[in-house]
Amino acid sequence: MTQQHSHSFELSNGNIGKLLWKYTLPAIIGTVVMSLYNIVDRIFIGQGVGALAISGLTLTFPFMIVLMAFGMLIGAGSASRISITLGQNDKAKAEKILGNSVTLTFIISGIAIIFAIIFMDDILKLFGGTYNTIRFAREYMEIIIPGGILTALYFGLNNILRASGHPQKAMFNILLGAIINIILDPIFIFVFEWGIRGAAIATVISYLVGTINVVSYFWGHTSTLKFHWSNLKPEKEIINSIVSIGLSPFSMQLGTSIVVILINSTLLKYGGDLAIGAYGIVNSINMLIVMFIIGLNQGAQPIVGFNYGAKNYHRMFDTLKLAAIIATGLSTVGFIIGIFFPYQVVTLFTTDKELIQIAGTAQQITVIMFPIVGFQIVVSNFFQSIGKAKLSIFLSLTRQFIFLIPAILILPSFFGLNGAWASMPVSDGLASIVSIMTFWIFYNNFRKKELVVH
Repeated sequence: MTQQHSHSFELSNGNIGKLLWKYTLPAIIGTVVMSLYNIVDRIFIGQGVGALAISGLTLTFPFMIVLMAFGMLIGAGSASRISITLGQNDKAKAEKILGNSVTLTFIISGIAIIFAIIFMDDILKLFGGTYNTIRFAREYMEIIIPGGILTALYFGLNNILRASGHPQKAMFNILLGAIINIILDPIFIFVFEWGIRGAAIATVISYLVGTINVVSYFWGHTSTLKFHWSNLKPEKEIINSIVSIGLSPFSMQLGTSIVVILINSTLLKYGGDLAIGAYGIVNSINMLIVMFIIGLNQGAQPIVGFNYGAKNYHRMFDTLKLAAIIATGLSTVGFIIGIFFPYQVVTLFTTDKELIQIAGTAQQITVIMFPIVGFQIVVSNFFQSIGKAKLSIFLSLTRQFIFLIPAILILPSFFGLNGAWASMPVSDGLASIVSIMTFWIFYNNFRKKELVVH
């Protein structure tokens, strides 16, 4: 049995629980380790440079999200299309998708990087920068921006590597980059005394090593899919198919970036520079929990996408059900930590008493709706995995635009800084309700039209 046939047989016949464990564990390790990039940077910068440096680093967060968004636009879109295509037993087309994804990454990321370099100061002011914090942000951005194409390639190709049947290799690659970042951060910040610039250099080096490593996999003999120079030539149909699915996670990431800008401005108005730093800390903690669920989604995506392409609908829904249960458990753990141990976690990032107080309070408020957030994230990813781009985009945007933006504009007027923090759980709760209703309608319609009930 060839490697491709073995991979196909496993996805179409293997035990769902074991399959999900096999694909999810490496993905969770990978995504959690990825979140450690931000956490480690904030911890070392907070302890080694100061509280305002954390605020400065937080200003760069919207731009980092945009870089990740381009990686997700291409990587997640390509991964979903490749899973479905492999389910249809069309390896040649899957390799064309791989090649086109690389070309698309260079084009889109290049445009974004040039724009950011030209308008850097204006961007940082838009992000909520002040005289006290913008100098730290600029030092970081001057290094991170030129390395942006590595960020997009790193995220995108790891998604494709996982979708093509190599979850362990994708995990190893992300671990490699994170370990390098964790080792270099204290050396560059404390030993070389490069400050926040040192953290940026460490991050870019780690992305460079990870990108070289993942590219080498696709040139090697063990990969299910391989690079071919001829596949780098853009094909309109393939580009459109990638973007149509990738628009959902891209929209979610881009929406997050826009919302972070609005949140930063609101926090600056009601809490000052330290409130922005507190948001950077709280966001790092909460994203660590969310990354567990995103890793779960990435592990489930090849199973769901393949079985949808192969019309094994009962296996597709069984995978979704198990993923939703696990995601709810993970988000509930985040809720417990945030409610009962907020200040203990915050002290990892800073010794500044005022910042600890602000961030601890924020942590307790922002996780109130966490127990139901897991299902919302899983359902949105499910629609992406089966190519239902419009539904996935709709669910992705409900939290960011339909609910969170009005909440952040209205609640602080009545409750001040706590109102800004409360806007997040309010939007989480409303978006989760919409996700439950949307899936229920979809599932009932699907059963009537396509699902074969045994």
